[in-house]
Amino acid sequence: MSDNVKINRGLKGIYFERSGVSDIDGAKGELSYRGYSIHDLATHSTFEEVCYLLIHGELPDADQFAEFDTALKAARVLPAPVLDIIRATKDGHPMDVLRTAVSALAALEPDSQQVGEDAFVANGIRLISQVPIIIAAHDAIRNGREVVAPDMTLSHAGNWLWMLKGEKPTPEATRLADVDFILHAEHGANASSFAARVSIGTETNLHGGIVTALSTLAGPAHGGAAEDVMKMVHEIGTPDKAAAYVKAKRAAKEAVTGFGHRVYRKEDPRARHMREGVRQLGAEMGAPEWYEILQAVVEAMQPYARHGLNVNVDFYSGVIYQLHGIAMDLYVPIFAIGRMPGWIIQCIEQQRGNILIRPLTLYNGPEPRAYIPLNAR
Repeated sequence: MSDNVKINRGLKGIYFERSGVSDIDGAKGELSYRGYSIHDLATHSTFEEVCYLLIHGELPDADQFAEFDTALKAARVLPAPVLDIIRATKDGHPMDVLRTAVSALAALEPDSQQVGEDAFVANGIRLISQVPIIIAAHDAIRNGREVVAPDMTLSHAGNWLWMLKGEKPTPEATRLADVDFILHAEHGANASSFAARVSIGTETNLHGGIVTALSTLAGPAHGGAAEDVMKMVHEIGTPDKAAAYVKAKRAAKEAVTGFGHRVYRKEDPRARHMREGVRQLGAEMGAPEWYEILQAVVEAMQPYARHGLNVNVDFYSGVIYQLHGIAMDLYVPIFAIGRMPGWIIQCIEQQRGNILIRPLTLYNGPEPRAYIPLNAR
């Protein structure tokens, strides 16, 4: 029998379910949310509006948007014991602290135990607002600063930057953070979204699914690209050294961070929006060299584009965070802020017509053998 079984390692190329959320065309390099091009959303929309679109399936009208935005802002609060837990774990990695805090919320907020679709939406709205607060509060506490109170007049992205840095962000910085969240909001059956669906398949609550997603995103093979790109940029140092760096990496048959994607064979459609953001922010902050290094790497990698090694969205994200003075270990948690609505709708979809996700493994161990008692071995 085993000779006739085809193994798709990593479930590559396997469709396990239908989804009406994001459409990814890797061959053409296209991405849409609910039928809307990522380019239109990144250019014209806001993260709050994209959250509504992903969760509810349609763009909101003015009244729906106002109600949704009000609910998001009202959820900008953490139970006091969560802050105590953050203080107790302040020396941990931000992803570990975030996961622990979300797990604590499941125990501290009684509504988190509800598992109907309406409850998932309500709990999801709270979590979308609470996750950036957790990250900002931890960064303040571990650096000996007071936790900054949320500003209800600011947008989701603006409030995140305010709580993280303690100063009102410029409209340009707020918009760039907003676009970053939009671009990371949803991406099909990626590792963390699939892991969340596996959890929800067991009929656990939304917080359980999000904790699973956070644990999966924390792995460097999934969420660590932006941090690795920034390390590469520091290693290269100046634009004129980029070509030699790429040549050495390729000669050693090592990957160049920020190039290639499990799905896209052409350039990641999200990358162009972050590229322009890096250029503008670098110029505004008097640090154009970061953008110049990145573009020198892109040029050096051009001969390999025909092999599917094109730039991906995380190639540019890290430099934006660097320009803001954000610590590298916060890059993956920032990814989580953007991905929250995607995880939530993936959990909701899994709950509809739920089925336990239980694939098979093909046994290739020892043949049947006799048990020998301990005193005879």
